[in-house]
Amino acid sequence: MENPSSNKYKSWFLSGGIVIVVALWLISGQLGGTDESESSANHASIADSASKTAVRVRTQSAEIVLRTISVNGKTAPARIVELSAETDGRVEFIGAARGANVKRGGIIARLDERDRAARLAQADATVKQRQVEYEGRLKLKSESYVSEAQLQEAVALLEAAKAELTRAKLDLDYMSVRAPFGGALQSRIVEVGDFVKRGDPIATYVDNRSIIVSANLSEFDARYVAVGDSAEARLATGENVQGKIRYIAPVADEATRTFGVELEIDNSDGALRIGGTAELRIPAEEVLAHRISPSLLTLDDAGNVGVKIINDDGRVEFVVADIALSTNNGIWLAGLPHNTTIITVGQGYVSNGATVDTVPESEVKTAVAVQTGDEADD
Repeated sequence: MENPSSNKYKSWFLSGGIVIVVALWLISGQLGGTDESESSANHASIADSASKTAVRVRTQSAEIVLRTISVNGKTAPARIVELSAETDGRVEFIGAARGANVKRGGIIARLDERDRAARLAQADATVKQRQVEYEGRLKLKSESYVSEAQLQEAVALLEAAKAELTRAKLDLDYMSVRAPFGGALQSRIVEVGDFVKRGDPIATYVDNRSIIVSANLSEFDARYVAVGDSAEARLATGENVQGKIRYIAPVADEATRTFGVELEIDNSDGALRIGGTAELRIPAEEVLAHRISPSLLTLDDAGNVGVKIINDDGRVEFVVADIALSTNNGIWLAGLPHNTTIITVGQGYVSNGATVDTVPESEVKTAVAVQTGDEADD
């Protein structure tokens, strides 16, 4: 027969064992959950790392460059005049063909003489007559035979005769339509045999000894330009020519809010053609800028042209391009931090604000150099 007290202790041991087993089971579950959580976190970290896009970058410092204002314009002659007849007559001689270069004073067209020489001779004779009459009355006036009124009448007649002589000389001179300055005959309206009256158009004459490149500057750029400044223009033919600013509009155009500017270029040899397009380049101010290749430029969602860099937070940042200077070796961008990390490869696959893996260009070049050296050894 079993002892009641031993049965009592057995039940206690059984209950305690069950409690211990359950506790161990709970503890093992928590430990297992922790391991699973850590494993999930590790997998998430690996996945995030794998999802980052790798880009190649270059860190560079800004340099001081002279910012250049670059605007499109067109070339034009320095002066254009419309030559008109200053007297009546029939065209009897053509002195210059269309497009020909003419020196100052050169004859473009000449009218027939008609009776101009005869009228000049008559006016000259009348002046001599009036001069003699005046001198005679002046002598008589000193002897009190002629009044002051009669003497002044002689003076008036003499001056009228001189005026008529001057008109006759000018009319004879107006027979010839001459070049007002050295230039070229753009077009001619008359031919031999045409009759023209005073004021009728004869020809269009241009000053091709100087070329004007005209363009429009924005409100921001106009403040950096002054009359007399040196500037450069690149013509459509590829030629680069130097000149000086001769004019800046004092008031902006109401429609475009831009200021007209003119660059005067010497063309004394007549080698440059006029009327084509040109790119006007005006030195403006010294700025800090970074030189990059134009291929690094990209567009944002709004259509702005710019470059992508890595900011201080390690994220991609789009910066709108402020082109300070454009050369054959690249373009210079202002407005970037003094030390900037620029994305050189892969900028088209990352968006603004994204976190990326950066690969410096120096490491890529080193790896390529090592690989090339190993191939050479093989």
